[in-house]
Order: sequence, then C-alpha cells, then structure tokens
Amino acid sequence: MTWNDLAKKSLRGESISRGEAFAILNSPDEDVLSILDAAYRVRREHFGKRVKLNFLLNAKSGLCPEDCGYCSQSKVSNAEINKYPFLPEEDIVAAASRAVAVKAKRFCMVNSGRGPTDGEIEQISGAVRKVRENYPNLEICVCLGLLASNQAKALKESGVYAYNHNLNTSESHYSSICGTHTYGDRVATVETAKAQGLSSCSGALFGMGEKDGDIIDLAFTLREMKVDSIPINFLMAIPGTPLEKEREMTPQKCLKILCLFRFLNPQSEIRIAGGREVQLRWLQPLGLYAANSIFIGDYLTTKGQPPEDDFKMIRDLGFEIEGAS
Repeated sequence: MTWNDLAKKSLRGESISRGEAFAILNSPDEDVLSILDAAYRVRREHFGKRVKLNFLLNAKSGLCPEDCGYCSQSKVSNAEINKYPFLPEEDIVAAASRAVAVKAKRFCMVNSGRGPTDGEIEQISGAVRKVRENYPNLEICVCLGLLASNQAKALKESGVYAYNHNLNTSESHYSSICGTHTYGDRVATVETAKAQGLSSCSGALFGMGEKDGDIIDLAFTLREMKVDSIPINFLMAIPGTPLEKEREMTPQKCLKILCLFRFLNPQSEIRIAGGREVQLRWLQPLGLYAANSIFIGDYLTTKGQPPEDDFKMIRDLGFEIEGAS
C-alpha cells in the first residue's frame, strides 16, 4: 500500500479500510508530507484551490445545564467567560455584516444550552429572516443543541441553510466527556435536521484523551451518515474546565487526522475549526491541503488569529477564497 493508493480509492468513492486508517494515524512523522500530498489529490478534485471561510457568533453564552467537560460554558466549568441571553436582533445583523466584511460565506450562530425552547426558535427565526433580508447570499448555520422535528422545520422555513451538532468523539468514548446526554441524542439531532431539509454539519473535537480507535470510529460514522460539512476541532484546554490539563497534540498528529477524514469523506466540506492556532501552530497552512475550509475570526469564548493573517496564509498557498470577488 502507498498513500497514493488511498487517494485512488477515495477518488473512486471507495472506503479505505480500518487497517489503512490506523496506518495513517500511526505513520512516522516524516511521512506527513507524502500523506498530505495524497490527500490533496482528493481535496483538489472536489474543491480545487478554494477555501471557504466561516464566521462564528456566540449568540447566547454560558448558562448551560450540560456537563460537557471540554466546554467553558457548561455547568461544571469555572472558566471566566461572558454570560448573556440571546443577543438582540440588531446585534445579530451587525455580526452578519462583520462576517461579510471578512469574506465569510457561512455565518454560524451558536446558542449555549441543552436545546432551544419553541420561544427561542421563534426569536432565532426572526433574526435569521432579518439577516437573509440584508445578506441573501450568506449561508446561515445554527447550532442550538438537541432539536425537535418541528423546531428543525421552523428553522428551515426561516432561511437557515445548515444545522451544526457535533458528535465530537466515538460512541464508546462519549460518556467520559459528557453525562447529561448521550451519543445517541446527538446522532438523532443530526438526523432530525437532515429530515427537515437542513444541510448536515457535524464533526469532531480531538485531544480529549481519545484513542486512535475512537478517532477512526468517528470518521467512519460521519461517512456512513453522509454528513455534508465536518468541522474538525482540536481541544483548547481552557482553564477552569475539567479538561484543562489535557496535553497538547502534536501538529503532525493533527495533520494525519485531517488526511484521514479527507480520505473517508472525499466530497464533504472539511473545516479546520477551533484550536488550529493552538494545536497546529506553525503547520496551520499545511492543513489546507486536506481541509477546504476554516473559521475566520474568534471562536465561542476564545480568540482566533487576525483575519488578515488568514488572508495571507491562503494567498501564500496559492489558494483562493470561495465566493470572494
């Protein structure tokens, strides 16, 4: 087996094997450039040199009853963060304006909490309609937690394009990071959103003590679910959270993970999301040879690098920003 053999299988629409997946994650670091070269063949076939930018808004912060160990907004976190209810509509529209200004194609609104009430769905839908009026070409993605079918339908009707609900890790590892809801709850929410015509956005958070088998299980699960967009987050060990002492991953391991997800999900948008500045560090640009998308600007409760630095990174790679004039 060569790494290019994996690219050929992926381009034919065939799945790589679990053994091949383990081979990627356990390959020597000196093979990383060769694996990236093979992954780039797949990325280039489906996305060319385009990089899609996504802008994240923490529309409701903190006040969450869930116990997710990685999250600064959970009930078990002592992290010092801003806490506030859903932002006023004019603030949502202003944030959408900032998204357009930094060349984002997708505007992602996130609410903390287990899941929205019907009243919150009505409030969010109103804000979505106002954003759509002002910026009709901006994709709107919302992340609101566990979702009922009637709520997904209302979001779709208001103009929401995609729904994000990350599986985060494997089913077997899930109970070690969260005890107030199950892995099955998350899978059900993704399927509920899909059933109502919302584009599926579901990904991962790595660096939480998972094993290689957990990484591979999740990659295969997202392939089987035919998820449209896969954000790959790398843990930012935030002080005050239960996972604050987790060790950093190596940039090389992060790159191998991105390649694995590209081989298994050749046509899915793969987005390098939270933690890329911390975990990939100086190797960030190499990630875009496997992924085709990044968040630009800040994250939920942590800072990202300046948009100008991302523009330079994309330009220096010889890539182009998707949708930019």
